Amino acid sequence: MSLITIENLFLGYDSKVIVGNLNFQVNTGDYLCIVGENGSGKSTLMKTLLNLQAPISGQILFGDGLRKNEIGYLPQQTIVQKDFPASVYEIVLSGCQSRCGLRPFYNKEEKALARENMERMGITALANRCYRELSGGQQQRVLLARALCATRKILLLDEPVSGLDPKVTIEMYDLIEKLNNEGVTIIMISHDINAAVRYASHILHIGASVFYGTKEEYVESDTGKFFLAQQGNSQQTKNGEAV
Repeated sequence: MSLITIENLFLGYDSKVIVGNLNFQVNTGDYLCIVGENGSGKSTLMKTLLNLQAPISGQILFGDGLRKNEIGYLPQQTIVQKDFPASVYEIVLSGCQSRCGLRPFYNKEEKALARENMERMGITALANRCYRELSGGQQQRVLLARALCATRKILLLDEPVSGLDPKVTIEMYDLIEKLNNEGVTIIMISHDINAAVRYASHILHIGASVFYGTKEEYVESDTGKFFLAQQGNSQQTKNGEAV
């Protein structure tokens, strides 16, 4: 069943279109990776899905009982956020804010949900640690647990492995895949097209042209072939090998 339907969506700033004519669906259980060149509109699309920015035109329709405040979000971290002076438990629990309504305190169920998601992410032992003392991978697990407190349905992840070392990157991808296998719908921005092809069920590529389809269709498309080759060549150059 469709959680989010995008119809003829045009995005940009001050009436200047960055990307337009987007049409796609995100169904329950999907793992959608959004890829594309820098400045192509990936983060703008994410902000629009989160209702942080209005589209220039078009529609975003929510289905299957999904409400706007039921979307879990893991943003790209800034240096200031990485240095946030709060405990792990406090940060995870803050993901329950949308459940509180006008109530100025967390109830027993919300505190239990925070503990459940900390256990789910393997960070229960870190509950009383200060967030800024944690490694990058631990911080991302904390933010994932926080996002899960806001939703049981869908997570929006903006470059969740950015800045992580290769081992921790694989661990993070495995965690996200596990959540998807448990029924959580994933929408993830990624610069890593190879990882997108490995983990995603569907790919949205935005840029000079727009592609939306299954990962199998993407691999066979002209767009997919071109950018997979480009990333392969780039990786060879990074490793000091001949291109």
